[in-house]
Amino acid sequence: MKFTISILFSLAALAFAAPAPQNANRPVPNGACCTPNTSLKQDVCNVNGSTGRCVPSGSANCGGALTCVADAQLTCNPNVLERGRPLCRKTGEQGV
Repeated sequence: MKFTISILFSLAALAFAAPAPQNANRPVPNGACCTPNTSLKQDVCNVNGSTGRCVPSGSANCGGALTCVADAQLTCNPNVLERGRPLCRKTGEQGV
């Protein structure tokens, strides 16, 4: 009985320690525009060979989709969370 309980606690600890998949299993966009009607604010994306975040911005003319902005061009506020991640916006644009 004690053996079974210790195995259950061990499995539970492993489940909580495992990292969550990026973007909660939504696709990781590649390119200037994030996936329309799928990507959410602060999702991880790739643009011009570097990682970035999907944020609202008109800089890439993505229409209604979020824009993938490289991490180097983001200003983030670690004290404000959006979808569980620090709130980031393109540097020079309002919203942070």
